[in-house]
Amino acid sequence: MVFEKKQISSSSSKKLKSPLPREDTPLIGKAKPLSSQSKTFANVFIAIVGAGVLGLPYAFKRTGWIMGLLMLFSVAGLTTYCMMLLVYTRRKLESFDNGFAKVASFGDLGFAVCGTVGRLVVDVLIILSQAGFCVGYLIFIANTLANLFNNEISMSSGLSLGMSSFTAKSLYIWGCFPFQLGLNSIATLTHLAPLSIFADVVDLGAMGVVLVDDLSLILKESHEVMAFGGLSVFFYGMGLAVYAFEGIGMVLPRESEMKDNAKFGKILSLSMGLISLMYGAFGALGYFAFGAETKDIITANLGAGWVSTLVQLGLCVNLFFTFPLMMNPVYEIVERRFWGGNYCLWLRWLLVFIVSSVALFVPNFADFLSLVGSSVCCGLGFVLPALFHLLVFKEDLGWKGWTLDVGIVVLGLVLGVSGTWYALVEILSVKV
Repeated sequence: MVFEKKQISSSSSKKLKSPLPREDTPLIGKAKPLSSQSKTFANVFIAIVGAGVLGLPYAFKRTGWIMGLLMLFSVAGLTTYCMMLLVYTRRKLESFDNGFAKVASFGDLGFAVCGTVGRLVVDVLIILSQAGFCVGYLIFIANTLANLFNNEISMSSGLSLGMSSFTAKSLYIWGCFPFQLGLNSIATLTHLAPLSIFADVVDLGAMGVVLVDDLSLILKESHEVMAFGGLSVFFYGMGLAVYAFEGIGMVLPRESEMKDNAKFGKILSLSMGLISLMYGAFGALGYFAFGAETKDIITANLGAGWVSTLVQLGLCVNLFFTFPLMMNPVYEIVERRFWGGNYCLWLRWLLVFIVSSVALFVPNFADFLSLVGSSVCCGLGFVLPALFHLLVFKEDLGWKGWTLDVGIVVLGLVLGVSGTWYALVEILSVKV
């Protein structure tokens, strides 16, 4: 969920001179210094771990803790496999003498395999996923601040902003808006890049505080918990799990910059395994600590006190400054397609306005994560890697390889359609 953090130096952050970028111009043009195994491990870890983890205890509440663990580990394994499919596909393409010697990004791979249509599909899904992440960030910030300072009580007024009443949530979202316009106006993110490190430190620190709080509550009091949920919550939980492990776009850049890239698969598997164990512990312990009272953002369950307040405010500041980093791939693609690869202020402001407007109408953080995970991340993480692999290796695959790739494509489509439906039902339903 956090590759955008690692692509902040790609095409639109550079001032492109003539010739103007074409459809087949790689998004990442300049080679980066090669990384050691430990640095690659850290880069993968940082790219995957993000704010989505804060919704996992609520997902466990909905699905049951055993089903939640099974879903997390299954999604982690399938995501790792599909990430490696992209690596194998890129290596195969680069072995051909067909002009695709530098497939630097997911979009480049889509163009190499399927031409303009392939690039377009990847670009659209990246735009939707990145913008979706930022919508989730605004929801988190607004709901957290409303919980801290307004005690979840709406500030009713006769005024209206579009279809939304003037609530505490809308006040905080529109309060962030002018500052986000300023941050997202920065043509190069060089000065904001250190904030990605700050974001990861805050995320890990918040997880540590929540885990300590969870353990202390579990030792004091036990809650009745559910082991398995029904079919509908299965698809809902899968969407949230897919969102939590989203990071498919960082795979090709990370693999290409590794010194000994023959060991990339081992490093990736080790990192994903550690993350899945950490996610599982965080989700299960959070659910065990609060039971049926587990909220969609687990930090909202923290008791009163300055430590709790600082953690929640720190996460809000973290996501506030992560917003422009996450939107950067969107600007790169949109400016590339509609503005010749050059910086365009009004396009950026329009996109920030659209993202802020969408955030007004989504009440629940975890529900929206499930929607993004199902509707977009299943396509990016499962369907496209398996499809591209199948198209490139179709002459070399036996019936088992064909069955596996086609099976992943079908599974991704089923999870995407079903999870999207159930997430929309949850978002549109009245919460009591």
